[in-house]
Amino acid sequence: MLLQTDKLKASQTNNFFLLAGPCVIEGEDMALNIAEHIVKITRRLDIPYIFKGSYRKANRSRIDSFTGIGDEKALRILRRISETFGIPVVTDIHTAAEAAIAAEYVDVLQIPAFLCRQTDLLIAAAQTGKTVNIKKGQFLSPEAMKFAAQKVIDAGNDKVAITERGTTFGYHDLIVDYRGIPEMQTFGYPVILDVTHSLQQPNQTSGVTGGMPQLIETIARAGIATGADGLFMETHPEPSKAKSDGANMLRDATTHDVFITLRLDLLEPLLERLVAIRQTINRF
Repeated sequence: MLLQTDKLKASQTNNFFLLAGPCVIEGEDMALNIAEHIVKITRRLDIPYIFKGSYRKANRSRIDSFTGIGDEKALRILRRISETFGIPVVTDIHTAAEAAIAAEYVDVLQIPAFLCRQTDLLIAAAQTGKTVNIKKGQFLSPEAMKFAAQKVIDAGNDKVAITERGTTFGYHDLIVDYRGIPEMQTFGYPVILDVTHSLQQPNQTSGVTGGMPQLIETIARAGIATGADGLFMETHPEPSKAKSDGANMLRDATTHDVFITLRLDLLEPLLERLVAIRQTINRF
C-alpha cells in the first residue's frame, strides 16, 4: 500500500517506498545534496521516495542539544527540495499550533512516537488535509495504534500511515516485534518501518542517545521480509558531525564506532539488496 500524497509516484514493480534524509535540516546545501543523491538512486531502482527532515527537534535529551536553524528557514528549504526534485517531503510537528504552519511547506506531517496519543495534535494535523504519518509509541502495542489512526479519520482525513519504530525493552534498549507490521496493516493504512530509530539505545548516562547502526541492514531486511509497505531511514554525509542522532544514522557497518563519517554511497547497495528481497517476495 502506497502513502497517499499526490507527488508520490507509484512503483511499477510493486516496490516498497522510502522516507529518507537527515534527522534535522542543518543547512540548504547539505539538504539539497542528500536529496539529489537519494533521488538518483530511487529513480533508478523504482522506489517511490519522500524526503524527510525535521525543521525543528523539540524532543532532545539535553537543553544544549541542537534543535534547528530556525523554523521558517528550515521549512523553506524543505519546500525548495520538493519543488526542485518534484518529490513529497515530510517533517514532524510537536504541537497543534505547528500543524497549519508546517502544512504550508510540506506534504506529509509526522507525529512523533512520544506524542502519538495527543488528541489535539492528531486533530490539528488531520485538519490540514495533509497525509499524517503517526509513529507508534515505544510504550504502545500494535493494536493500540488503531485508536490513534481513528482520531485522524474521525477528524475528516483518511490519509493516514503508521510507523513502527521499536518497543521499549528495559531502560536502555528497543526491540522490534515484527508481528506488529502485518497486524497494523489490517487497519487499512500503509505501515512503515523506521529502521534507524528502532536501533536507538536511549537513557544513556551521557544524556545523549546511543545506537547500533551496524544492524541497520539486518533490521531493514527483516522489515522487507515481513512485508512493510515502506522504510524510514535517517542519513547524513558525516554522522560524526551530524547535529542530531548521529549514533543511529546509516554509516559503514564494518566498524563499531558509531561516530565515523557516513559514506552516503552505502545507501545504494543497501537499497539494491532490499529491492532484490522485495522482488523475491513478490513472486510468491
